[in-house]
Amino acid sequence: MPKVLVSDKLSSEGVEILKESGFQVDVNTGLEKSELIRIIKDYDAIVIRSQTKLSEDVIEAAEKLKFIGRAGVGTDNIDKKAATKKGIVVMNAPGGNTVSTCEHAFTLMLSLARKIPFAHASLQNKEWKRSQFKGVELNGKTLGIIGLGRIGKEVAKRALAFNMQVLGVDPFMSQEAADALGITLVDLSELLQKSDFITVHTPLTDETRGMIGTKELAAMKKTSFIINCARGGIVDEKALCQALKDNEIAGAALDVYVEEPPLKSELLNLENIITTPHLGASTAEAQVNVAIEIAYCIRDALQGKAVRNAVNYIQLDPETYRTLKPFMELSEIMGKFVSQLLDGRPESVNLSYKGEIASFKVDPLGMSFAKGFLSQVLEEDVNLVNALAIAKERGINIEQSKSPQEMEYVNLVKASVKTDKGTKKIEGTLFANKQPRFVKLDDFHIEIIPSPVMVVMNNWDKPGVVGKVGTILGSHNINIAGMSLGRRAPEDVAVTVLNIDALPEDKVVKEITENKNVIAFKRIKL
Repeated sequence: MPKVLVSDKLSSEGVEILKESGFQVDVNTGLEKSELIRIIKDYDAIVIRSQTKLSEDVIEAAEKLKFIGRAGVGTDNIDKKAATKKGIVVMNAPGGNTVSTCEHAFTLMLSLARKIPFAHASLQNKEWKRSQFKGVELNGKTLGIIGLGRIGKEVAKRALAFNMQVLGVDPFMSQEAADALGITLVDLSELLQKSDFITVHTPLTDETRGMIGTKELAAMKKTSFIINCARGGIVDEKALCQALKDNEIAGAALDVYVEEPPLKSELLNLENIITTPHLGASTAEAQVNVAIEIAYCIRDALQGKAVRNAVNYIQLDPETYRTLKPFMELSEIMGKFVSQLLDGRPESVNLSYKGEIASFKVDPLGMSFAKGFLSQVLEEDVNLVNALAIAKERGINIEQSKSPQEMEYVNLVKASVKTDKGTKKIEGTLFANKQPRFVKLDDFHIEIIPSPVMVVMNNWDKPGVVGKVGTILGSHNINIAGMSLGRRAPEDVAVTVLNIDALPEDKVVKEITENKNVIAFKRIKL
């Protein structure tokens, strides 16, 4: 009989599912770390929330543990590297709080529109100042949604029921998928200018951190409102504070903050903002939902039926995994790389495999590419298990083909990504030391060594162009660690890829692209 430890408070519905499945379930909460280390060796699975910390030493003590279930989305309290090394599958429950967070965002929107918290506070002070609390209707207004993942799409459904026009920003949603949801896809600039309400539903990444700053707030209508129930830091708090003080926008509502609790934040002193203490997932239903979701995941995994919502796992026999692992890593890096080069919205991806790897089941390579391709911008915890499903949900069709025929290389992974503005192609392989190399970019034969920070430049093949770029980077203390060049013919368009030590800021990019011989300049972070 498999033994399951529940070490954090879990809704009884989840516990009952595990018990009814024939497992021995021990609910033992509030454990000290030393006690957890002592007893974890006896269990096949553990279910936690946010309180239990599964650090490397705890995981190392887990002699029988096969599965870790996190009743929630975040897995920061789990050492996933240590779990993976020990062969333990980590699963989460990403869908359980979708409606809860969506409804909280909508509640904040309605509260801003009708000034409910301010009117409530006034009446509690024994005041009757109706004229001060004249609100606005949602009917006929424009809602801008930044990030159209699970939560963003749920918000859109409710907005349409309120007869709102819905604009959306999401570089990884196809126009066809957006049309089916009744959402008009626009760029961020248009969304900021046209929206009466803006709500944020993206992950916090290097690309989204501070994405709504001084410039973006200034572009909004003076009568507009902004809501953030996603992650603290996506909206620049200092810039927001100033915009609210200067009445550049009508108001804001925040549920998340850079520092939590934000007790020293100046935002708490303003009269045109609504603040809540990170309540997005704090409903009775959400807590039940995540408990049920993770219980079913643990049940199915222990019974050998399926592994769902895994964040660190794909089911392969050990020998196949050892063979495919370096190609999976290559495919993921290719996906990350090409996703940052795209112009337009992706519609389809064609992956083809040549050579010896074509004799294996190549699905893990497609999953790895999709994981890298989507993980840069999506709010979901994209992993090998869910990457293809998320791509399909967003209207991105991923096709795979293979041929055992060798081309220029013993093994070759080719990707062609079609967008509404064109097609981007990349080819990659492994060199003798199993190190990844990109060997073709569009129609340029080029040998690129992937590195954490890179820039890709299309330029006219004229003397001094690359040298001037290097000089500008050097003047901003950005060191070049490597360079790859590709061209079709002298004085034609060329491609230049630079491996650098730091990502250029916007002002550096502007200085570089002022050169008329620079056609395009993209920053890449792997």
